[in-house]
Amino acid sequence: MDFYPVVIEKLIEEFAKLPGIGYKTAQRLTMHVLNLPQEEVREFAEALIKARGTIRYCSICGNYTDKDPCAICGNPNRDKSVICVVEQPKDIISMEKVKEYNGVYHVLHGTISPMAGRGPEDIKIKELIRRINGSVDEVIVATNPNIEGEATAMYISKVLKPLGVKVTRIAHGIPVGGDLEYADEVTLAKALEGRQEI
Repeated sequence: MDFYPVVIEKLIEEFAKLPGIGYKTAQRLTMHVLNLPQEEVREFAEALIKARGTIRYCSICGNYTDKDPCAICGNPNRDKSVICVVEQPKDIISMEKVKEYNGVYHVLHGTISPMAGRGPEDIKIKELIRRINGSVDEVIVATNPNIEGEATAMYISKVLKPLGVKVTRIAHGIPVGGDLEYADEVTLAKALEGRQEI
């Protein structure tokens, strides 16, 4: 039995394709959009179309940008001798919120995952290698602390070490304010590995 007209079902289906959006949330979003004034709906649709038509990847780092190079790569005050490697453009936002990092970035657009059929050639590792020249001193690998992220970090380390560049990995372990009793074994093991003298 059809509960909605075809056009409403289609809109629900489109919202449900977004990551993290299930059918119920897609329904709520659809009903919200249908209750907006016509002008707001038009502005929303135009913003989507404009963003999709204007935004591209930075030719240097692979971040989203509307001009090439992106604002970070084009900033003369950024330290170009340090490259932080992240999995996705959204990871740059997380790093920038910390306000402690002043280097540049390189976006891999994925990780090595043999189970998913993704190898080193399927992500932007060749582009990273091309960026390594005499002016790059350190590459910080900031991939997620999961199997794919660790495999990617190990591979990057293996291919960059012969180029004479220092390769480091962001620390993993117990979060600030966390309790040991709630930490799993892998997190505790990583915390022990990354321990520092005080």
